[in-house]
Amino acid sequence: MPSTFARILNSFLHCSLRGLLRVWVLVVPLVVAQSLIRLGQLAHFWPSGYQTAGTDLASVVVQGLRFDLKVSAIAGFLLLLVLPWVTGKVAGRIAAAVAFVYVMLSLVNLHYFGFYKTPIDSLVFGLVEDDTVAVLQTIWRDFPVVWTLLLAALLTVGTVALHRVLVRRLRPDTVLQTHHASVKLVLVIVAFFALVFAGKGTLREMALQRQHLTVTTSQFLNDMVPNGVIALKYAWDSRGQSQNLQDPLVGLKAMGFDSPLAAAQVLGLPHGSAAQVKAALSAHEPLPNGVRKKNLVFFLMESWSAEPLLYQSPQFDVLGRMAPTLADPTRACHFRNFDSAQPGTHPSLEAILFSTPITPLTLGDVGRKPIPWAIPRVMKDAGYQTLFVTSARSGWRDLNRVLAAQGFDEVVDANTLKAQYPEATLGIWGVWDSYVFQYLQKRLAAQNADQPIFVFVLTSTNHPPYDLPADYQRVPRDMAQWKGETGSDTLLPNLDSYHYATDLLGAFVQDVQKGPLQAHTLIAATGDHNVRSFGIYADAQRRYLARQVPFVIWGHNLACGQQQTLPASHRDMFPTLLPLVGVDGPYINSGRNLLRTPPATPAEAALNGARAVFFTGEARNAQGVWQLGREATFFCTPAPALKPATSATPTANSANSPTSSNSGNAPPAACAFNALEDQQERARYGLLDWNVRVSLKK
Repeated sequence: MPSTFARILNSFLHCSLRGLLRVWVLVVPLVVAQSLIRLGQLAHFWPSGYQTAGTDLASVVVQGLRFDLKVSAIAGFLLLLVLPWVTGKVAGRIAAAVAFVYVMLSLVNLHYFGFYKTPIDSLVFGLVEDDTVAVLQTIWRDFPVVWTLLLAALLTVGTVALHRVLVRRLRPDTVLQTHHASVKLVLVIVAFFALVFAGKGTLREMALQRQHLTVTTSQFLNDMVPNGVIALKYAWDSRGQSQNLQDPLVGLKAMGFDSPLAAAQVLGLPHGSAAQVKAALSAHEPLPNGVRKKNLVFFLMESWSAEPLLYQSPQFDVLGRMAPTLADPTRACHFRNFDSAQPGTHPSLEAILFSTPITPLTLGDVGRKPIPWAIPRVMKDAGYQTLFVTSARSGWRDLNRVLAAQGFDEVVDANTLKAQYPEATLGIWGVWDSYVFQYLQKRLAAQNADQPIFVFVLTSTNHPPYDLPADYQRVPRDMAQWKGETGSDTLLPNLDSYHYATDLLGAFVQDVQKGPLQAHTLIAATGDHNVRSFGIYADAQRRYLARQVPFVIWGHNLACGQQQTLPASHRDMFPTLLPLVGVDGPYINSGRNLLRTPPATPAEAALNGARAVFFTGEARNAQGVWQLGREATFFCTPAPALKPATSATPTANSANSPTSSNSGNAPPAACAFNALEDQQERARYGLLDWNVRVSLKK
């Protein structure tokens, strides 16, 4: 019996040691491959003229190496279920498969960063949630798919070759196997716990987590830390959190608050009970007596970035017929220091319509049930006819069903427009935007004067691969006037499609301003997100542009106020627009009214401070940008509107100049992290998250 037990124990130790050594022989090539791709990513995206301290660069490389070791060790743990028991040939094939997956994910992460200016995040799941065929067609046309696959194959071959060299040299299947059982036991324990600590990423501190991706004050460098595997893992975690609404305190706790009462107290809101807090989120100042409701036509323009407007001139025309509409301050308010809510179209759409930092919110059951504070629902309850118009297909992200449930009377999409305009061509994403504007002109002309109308428009033409109608006349531009980055090979076609969409919008605005609707119709437009063609924004002096999109309001006898150059974002749009068109209702106070005088006291600034928030957890004030709750991430990047005029880039169109200032601008404060502002923004972000979860949980 003792000899039988000894044989079993020896056999078990033999297999365990073989498996652990096979794992370690695989971990090393995986780490090398991922680290090489990171170095290549740094070199590929390194902006011209960008400089950084050698210590920061070393920190990125070392921290990235730690994350590479972490994900490789985790793969090793999983493979311990298999590797001890298979033949060497099968083990080699498994190693090759794992190497290809890890290499491919890191290359996908590289291209994802190039497109979204962020490592892989929850938007990646749009591959299956969007029109998958259209997404794949765009990827094929806009990315070097063949070269990427060839590079993946080459790197996989190199990784496998290194693995085979290590197998031959270290002989994991036979080395140390003749030693006594006690020696094998010690080796198994050492190898196993080494794998544990490698998977943890550290020996003494807490395991490597998402917050450890930040190692410098440069967001560009921090974005180089995650490999494709860890980025996808965190994206999956974020998606899971957005889909599970059962715990209403998840977002508040992530922002550092134990309850909505604590967050409301920070903002100076009533906080005697959760019901009081909830009521305060949708409480508004009374509208003036006798306010007549106006039509509201709101445009969410695909990839409508702010930077091209900075260089607008007759020699560098990106506005077309929009340019003259911005000249009269009583008819146009142009907010020039304005950020999007999210980096993608659907997340921004949800943030705007539902005042939610949680996305995707409406892809499941939530989207089929009325959300009481949804903007179209508020407008419908206020007596408006509600209409959603897009040049894309409304089946995208199930919008046709979701929008109907959330208060839109009609949804007009590419198929509807194709039926009305048989000559329209259905492309990858839909029909050309021109058909949207034709339809809007016809529809508004036929509108019943006794009922106001709310139209939400989503354009699509200014989207990769930046195709344009055959009859579009491209505008020559003096590219010497482009002061931004020039590394993207899609910069020129993107500027053309940008001009195409903006020119059409400008023509529509002019038609309304000249017609019978001009006195009682408000038009507003913003971009859904910035676009990759215009740069990486690694330099701190340009980083403020990374999220920026225009926000413009056109109307009659406007008083634009003093906030046109102060930081603001998507969350501020409908708190500004709805009082302007005479609508009250249970919409959420997601932001501030940009037409009011900037707050004069700290108490007023708690709710109405001049700050922008990106709903992935980033905030920006007049001095710089930071990730909420993380002081170490703050870095200075003041927008030119808050810098001395002599340091700004001049443009021919003063209405679009980043240096034009308002009397409401206070002198720039010292550039440093402001703990009070961070606390206030965390409180507001947490309450917006809580409101969604507590209201919509099953």
